[in-house]
Amino acid sequence: LVEKNYIEEVWAAISDKSKYVVIQTAPAVRVGLGEELGFGPGARVTGKMVAALKRLGFDAVMDTDFTADLTIMEEGSELLSRLKKALKENDRTVKFPMATSCSPGWIKFIEHLYPEFLDHLSTCKSPQQMFGALVKTYYAKARKLDPERIVSVSVMPCTAKKFEAARPEMHSSGYRDVDYVLTTRELAIMIKQAGIDFTRLEEAHFDRLMGESTGAAVIFGSTGGVMEAALRTAYELVTGREVPFDNLNITPVRGAEGIREARIKIEKPKKEWAFLDGVELKCAVAHGLVNAKYIMDKVKAGKADYHFIEFMACPGGCLGGGGQPIPTNPEIRQRRAVAIYAEDEGMPLRKSHENPEIVKIYNDFLGHPLSEVSHHLLHTKYTPRRL
Repeated sequence: LVEKNYIEEVWAAISDKSKYVVIQTAPAVRVGLGEELGFGPGARVTGKMVAALKRLGFDAVMDTDFTADLTIMEEGSELLSRLKKALKENDRTVKFPMATSCSPGWIKFIEHLYPEFLDHLSTCKSPQQMFGALVKTYYAKARKLDPERIVSVSVMPCTAKKFEAARPEMHSSGYRDVDYVLTTRELAIMIKQAGIDFTRLEEAHFDRLMGESTGAAVIFGSTGGVMEAALRTAYELVTGREVPFDNLNITPVRGAEGIREARIKIEKPKKEWAFLDGVELKCAVAHGLVNAKYIMDKVKAGKADYHFIEFMACPGGCLGGGGQPIPTNPEIRQRRAVAIYAEDEGMPLRKSHENPEIVKIYNDFLGHPLSEVSHHLLHTKYTPRRL
């Protein structure tokens, strides 16, 4: 059993002058790619990766981290909306715990094994699929491009992203939102095929418009990262203050343990969120499907009182994904995680709602989180499946 390889199709698209080929790169790729190209585990090669992609001939090199920030705006708003309906409006139909929806392996798992809990999932698409939908709508309009010309490519640490891109729901732009998915290993093959000496490349920057991001987006690549990014923004939106953790580092959700829990008490919220005063937000993080099953069995038995759960199919999260360089073991995953968090701490902005490009896309195109446009392009539905 091997993944479908799209290297030849991507080379053909780059060579076709009638096409405009856009590529997005996931957070975990930048801390894994170097292992295939002359660096040790955990090397941060973001700038060299961008330079290599430009050398390969892509027309625009952009960052999935942009839509990771956008995911936080939508998913955080969805969580707060559910809390408001449940606690202020006494709506008993609201489903808790709410579960994240970024990991396609996890999504397929719950569709098959726990289909009765699909309405617990966030309706947010993954950052990859949000990006694809926006490239052929928002970006195409801004750059005055015919969306039929655009070939949307992603580089992912995950083989399941190939299936996700092919799902019939992922055509909200009017086209297939993401045309081809490459793994980290496949990008390394292309760089080698092109004869590029990766170690000697000068660093380059992502193109602007859908290329700017924050540290909160970078940590999506590690288990606990989506939870931490969401809490950084949701807590501040509700209280007007930063999360009460040193240097924004929410350490209870970090680490290699298969299941981790965190509780954050909301105190002195803004007036419009007064109903949350004194509420203890109960969160959990699970990575690896054995741990996901343990948590879901607790939910099914009515023994889980969480509000919000992050699930990742792969051990370590995306940085341990099936498309990453081989071998991947606990030590290598730890080095990649250290690199992810170092990248976060080195970013000038570390909260998704502070990304100026996120502010711009809401002002110019989406309106506000959970708007009608957002629901059409950035949200999705799920399919109960048989085993």
